[in-house]
Amino acid sequence: MKTLALFNNKGGVGKTSLAYHLGHMFAEMGHRTVFADLDPQANLSSACLTEERLEAVWTLRPRPTIYGAVEKLRRGLGDVEPLAAEPVSGRIVLVPGDLQLSELEDDLSQQWPRCLEGDERAFRVTTALHRVVADVGRRAGADVAVLDVGPNLGAINRAALLAADHVIVPVAPDLFSMQGLQNVGPRLAQWREHWADRRARAPQLDFPLPSGAMTPLGYVVSRHSVLAGGAAKSFQRWIDRMPGVYRESFGVAASVEAIDVDSDEHCLAQLKDYRSLMPMAQEARKPMFLLKPADGAIGGHQGAVRQAYEDFRRLAERIIERIGGL
Repeated sequence: MKTLALFNNKGGVGKTSLAYHLGHMFAEMGHRTVFADLDPQANLSSACLTEERLEAVWTLRPRPTIYGAVEKLRRGLGDVEPLAAEPVSGRIVLVPGDLQLSELEDDLSQQWPRCLEGDERAFRVTTALHRVVADVGRRAGADVAVLDVGPNLGAINRAALLAADHVIVPVAPDLFSMQGLQNVGPRLAQWREHWADRRARAPQLDFPLPSGAMTPLGYVVSRHSVLAGGAAKSFQRWIDRMPGVYRESFGVAASVEAIDVDSDEHCLAQLKDYRSLMPMAQEARKPMFLLKPADGAIGGHQGAVRQAYEDFRRLAERIIERIGGL
C-alpha cells in the first residue's frame, strides 16, 4: 500500500477537500483506498460521515477512531488496538478522526528524544499512527492511503508524516500559504534526517518501522478564481512565485533560469473554484465530480462537474505515475 500525505502548515488551503476528492478519484479508478483522518479537527471524517454516525462513533466504547486505537498505549496499558474502519463507499474505508487525538501530543513530544536511547516504548508511541493505518490498509486490501493531517508542525504531524511514503503540498494563491510552503520543505528534511538517526538506534521490535521517506511529489494550487481563461490578477502574482518558492523550500535546482507554473514539473495541478458545486457536494456527501442533476447540479453546473472530473482524474493519473503505480 502506498501512503500519500496532504500537508501544509498553513490552514485554509483546501487540504481536506483535496484529500477527499483525490481519494474518491482513486476509488473511481478502481483502487481500494484508505482515508486516514490524523487531524484532531476531524474535518475529513465530517466530510465522509453524517453527524449522526460521527456522534455514534465518538460515543462508542471503545472508540472506533484513531484515538481509540492508540488510547491504551497512551495510558500505558498496552499497545495499539485493531481498528474496525468505517465504510465510506465500496472501495473506500475511513480511519475516523477524533478530537481527543490532541491528547497524544505531549506523549509524542516526550518519546521522540527517547528514541535516541533505544527505548522500546518510545518507538511504539512514535510509530503508533503509522501502525494503525498500515493495519487497516492490510485488512482492507488497500492500494493507497490518503492521510489528512493538521495545519501545524507539531508532534502529532511529525508522527503522521512518518507514515507517509509521499507528500503533496496544497497551496492557495496568497502570502500566508506561500509562507507555509516555505516552511514545509525544511521541516520535512529535518524530520527525515532525525528519524533515520533514531531508526538506526531501534531495539529489536515485533513490528516493522516506517521508512519515513516523506518524498515530496509536488504542489497543488487550489481555490483560485478564473476569469477569461486565466487566474484573477490578485491571485496570479502569488501563483507566479510558486515554482521558485517550491524549489527553494525543497532544495530543487531549477532546470532553467525562469519557469512559470504552467510548465513547472512540480506543479501537479491548478484547481479552480467549480461554481457552487462544493455546497452541493457537501449536502449530497459525495465528491463534486460525481454530482448528478438529482443533487442540484443542473444546467451549467453539469459542465463544471465534467470539468472537475477531468481535473481530478488528470491529477490522480499524474500522482500514480510519479509514485510508480498502485
